[in-house]
Amino acid sequence: MKLCLFVFALMVSATVQAATPQEISAQLQAGDKRGLANAEAYAKANPKNAEAWSLLTRARVLQGKAEAAVTAGQKAVALAPNSAQAQFWLGNAYGSRIGEVGMMSKMSMAPKLRDAFEKTVALDPNNLDARTALLQFYLQAPSAIGGGKDKALLQAREIGKRDAARGHLARAQIQLADKDNAGALKSYEAAYAAKPSDAGIRLALGIGYQQAERYNDAFRHFHTWTAQDATAGAAWYQLGRTSVLSGQHLEEGIAALQKYLKLPRMANEPANQHAYYRLGQLYAKAGKKAEARTAFQSALKLDPAFKEPKAELAKL
Repeated sequence: MKLCLFVFALMVSATVQAATPQEISAQLQAGDKRGLANAEAYAKANPKNAEAWSLLTRARVLQGKAEAAVTAGQKAVALAPNSAQAQFWLGNAYGSRIGEVGMMSKMSMAPKLRDAFEKTVALDPNNLDARTALLQFYLQAPSAIGGGKDKALLQAREIGKRDAARGHLARAQIQLADKDNAGALKSYEAAYAAKPSDAGIRLALGIGYQQAERYNDAFRHFHTWTAQDATAGAAWYQLGRTSVLSGQHLEEGIAALQKYLKLPRMANEPANQHAYYRLGQLYAKAGKKAEARTAFQSALKLDPAFKEPKAELAKL
């Protein structure tokens, strides 16, 4: 009996520690829910490993567990203060958490967020995600806590030196802050021309067309994308969203969202409840009240606190 228990304990231990950091990272990238559990187990098994805590910070950020992510990020930085990745994910954790707290807490947390990203850039000047986060901070924060357009412009130039396409995107953010929507759209187009294979840039341009109410261009843009890659979930979702915003091609938008709901969900793509919400809007616009009601109820089943589908159901 003792031998059996010993073997069983070994099997359980092996199961808990089976996932490597590389496997966990791949799971997080793919939106695999096992990623968080595996990251938790890895950090528990390696409590003095900064990489383990940094990976757990990332997992918690991606799963919307902001407060717990800050705790993990602080542990990672305490173990390895000169780790650019630890600083970067701590900054992301603060960025997620800051939207959940009151104004006084925001004011005390904002400098910590800024410091984490500034330390990331000092340790790794080529971390463009950190530079982009800093640019956003400098644009949004008051000067009293380190904000300023001049600092944002400096980050945009540094980003552009390292990646022309992302430099155009950075300038677009500054132009949007200045309410120069036409200039921002030109920057999006320049970014896409510089790197048409980049899905993030492709998405930004399509959303730029939506914001400019250039719906024909948005439809054309996302049609081209889905024709080139039938598994591009973001493009199918945005086709549906373009139909909602424009009130055009409703049946096509419905089909696009139905396609989206059948595709695997990536970590950075809208959750299914948002797709059901948009689908309900399209059914309502098409006069299909029963289908709209079902879609809104599906959204609420996935997220009972989702206010917009509740409001739409009340209108039916």
